[in-house]
Amino acid sequence: MALIPATILTGFLGSGKTTLLKRVLTEAHGQKIAVIENEFGEENIDNEILVSEPGEQIIQLNNGCICCSIREDLRATLSLLAAKKRKGLLDFDRVVIETTGLADPGPVAQTFFMDDEIAESYLLDSILTLVDAKHAATQLNERQEARRQVGFADQIFISKTDLVEPAEVDALIHRLKHMNPRAPQKAVHFGEVALSEVFDLRGFNLNAKLDIDPDFLKEDDHAGHDHHDHAEGEHCDHPSHKHDHGHEGAHHHHHDDDVQSFVFKSDRPFDPAKLEDFLSAIVNIYGPRMLRYKGVLNMQGTERKVIFQGVHQLMGSDLGPEWAAGEKRGSKMVFIGIELPKDIFLQGMEQCLV
Repeated sequence: MALIPATILTGFLGSGKTTLLKRVLTEAHGQKIAVIENEFGEENIDNEILVSEPGEQIIQLNNGCICCSIREDLRATLSLLAAKKRKGLLDFDRVVIETTGLADPGPVAQTFFMDDEIAESYLLDSILTLVDAKHAATQLNERQEARRQVGFADQIFISKTDLVEPAEVDALIHRLKHMNPRAPQKAVHFGEVALSEVFDLRGFNLNAKLDIDPDFLKEDDHAGHDHHDHAEGEHCDHPSHKHDHGHEGAHHHHHDDDVQSFVFKSDRPFDPAKLEDFLSAIVNIYGPRMLRYKGVLNMQGTERKVIFQGVHQLMGSDLGPEWAAGEKRGSKMVFIGIELPKDIFLQGMEQCLV
């Protein structure tokens, strides 16, 4: 049986997860989607679109989609769904897991890698995070769960942009970019979003991600961001940051976010053994605070790009395409985490170069 693609939908309370889900479930896309809801979600999928006895754990919708709530744990629910699909008792093409607003997506993502049975049945496609433009500043300032959800995202959808001033939206976009430079951002209105931006993003599929994002290795594009697109974390005086004095616009003066990103770049190749030792050591120490890390690496001893990524303590690498003739070889690695010691990471990576 082919692997079942799974999408994790996360976002803080009231950010519009259920609105987006309803739209995805009711749209005539011809796909049968199984939705796994945490039962203490803000609101369950509307009963009007359900055709079933109340109280059932698994509910078939009238368009062929399925809703079920987590009773024991996510692993048991995923296992049950896969078993029913294998036996022909349920027919669905993919799974969407709606986390509670307060959930850390990390452990949910890890379920797909840590458990052999789940890994043999499912392919984790991506983590989608909804951010509520109206309440984002407060939520990001006060709740680490909200910052973690941004850090983990493969795609960020910003809801309720019509309720705030354009300057506030710009400041929010900039702030989110600092926290997670690798996730595209898109404003959504009442959950209206193309399915192509929700499914088959392959956020965890190393080689496919490169096909979508060939610019990952190129210099960061500063157009449209003035001089602000500095994932490397140099001084920033944008109005969405604390040290703003001279800018017009929204003055948030919030504290610096503990979820931050930084980038390591080099034109020199890595020594594979040294790099493996160093990464194993930092993952051992800082793994719980390392949300996502991902890179395209130039390794000594291979003519192919090495694609590398991890979530918390889980890391893996894969051989990508060959370096093209005349292509400038280089490495670029993005780290997203909670109060990671940037200097230790960057110096350590430097010492692994040939």
